[in-house]
Amino acid sequence: MSVEMIGEYFENYGAIAIFVIVLLEYLNLPGFPAGVIMPLAGLWAANGKLSFLLTMLVSVSAGLVGSWILYFFGRFGGKAFLKAYVKKFPKQQKAIDRNFEMIRQKGCMGIFISKLIPIVRTLIPIPAGVLQIDFLKYTISSTLGIFVWNFFFVGAGYVLGEKVFELF
Repeated sequence: MSVEMIGEYFENYGAIAIFVIVLLEYLNLPGFPAGVIMPLAGLWAANGKLSFLLTMLVSVSAGLVGSWILYFFGRFGGKAFLKAYVKKFPKQQKAIDRNFEMIRQKGCMGIFISKLIPIVRTLIPIPAGVLQIDFLKYTISSTLGIFVWNFFFVGAGYVLGEKVFELF
């Protein structure tokens, strides 16, 4: 998905487009890189299309909904999925075990920190669901991590504007 295409979606569908595209990115679907989506949403806000506050609210809400979907996937189907996954990719067992152990040891702080690490941030909801981390605690730590991540990238687009996209 190109920057121009995302910009067209934002232009045509406004906050709904931001919500859907950010939701898909938080579901870890290929083609939706946060490094492009979030700054573009910030640029859109800087150009007066939406307020920065509304852009943040929409992007954090979308990220949280995506995280909830994966959390409940982990909670209600994750064990069977992981069993099949490890059977097919046995070398991944160590990485999966490390993620589970980190969540067991660090709890909600581990979830918060994971939300700040590329790729891990969109995968951590599944083991959190499998481990049945308290949903309210999971939601709070996820929301804080999503807010920090989105604030950094949306803020970069808002403050730096067109200069950010000259890199692409």
